[in-house]
Order: sequence, then structure tokens, then C-alpha cells
Amino acid sequence: MAYFNSKVVNYSFEDAENKIKELLQKEGFGVLTEINVKDTLKKKLDVDFRNYKIFGACNPPLAYKALLMEENIGVLLPCNVILQEKHDGTVQVSAVNPMESMQAVKNSALSEVASEVSKKLERFLSSL
Repeated sequence: MAYFNSKVVNYSFEDAENKIKELLQKEGFGVLTEINVKDTLKKKLDVDFRNYKIFGACNPPLAYKALLMEENIGVLLPCNVILQEKHDGTVQVSAVNPMESMQAVKNSALSEVASEVSKKLERFLSSL
């Protein structure tokens, strides 16, 4: 299994950003953080980089369940979703694969939560 799942979309970068937020919300996720990598790299390193944003998505009920099962799970939260304009001009949306990241924790109780989050993120990607 890959550590992420992705999909090339037929939206402009800006339209994809709006669609990401809308569709994540339909799956119970809110966007807690938004990092504009392009702007940050320009500001910090004075380099030009392609359009690239990282969204920290959180589903509060599932995050709460995970936190009750594993007190340090916060190092793997929130679920990151990235939006990037590829070198060929296509726009790609990728989401973390919680089934892979949770394996590192070695807490079998988390597999149910990870599976539920995975299904929600897969539905999100397929609905784009």
C-alpha cells in the first residue's frame, strides 16, 4: 500500500481548492490548517515553486476516538490533503493513507478508526 492516494482532477488550481474544502466537509472533515508552500518558499528561501498547498483536515469525532486509544497519536494528526499543480500543468489532489501511517503506531485498536478515516478520504477523492 502507498502512504497516500491521489487523483488528477479536471479543475483549475483555484477551483480545486474550493472543491476540496466543500467535499471534505461532506465527509465530516474541517480544514484546521492551510499551508501555501509556494508562498512560504518564496518568503523563506526566495525560490519560485509551483502551486502547492497542504490542508490539515480533521474529523473531530474520529480524532477524539484515536486520542482516547493512543495519547501521542496527535503527532500523526491532522490528516493532510495536498493540492498541487504538476509540472505538466495538471492538478492533482492527494490524501494521506491512514492505514499506512497508523501501522507505525503498533496499536491494533486504531485499525478500526484508521479504516473509517480511510473510507471517508477515499470517498472524498472519488467525488472530486
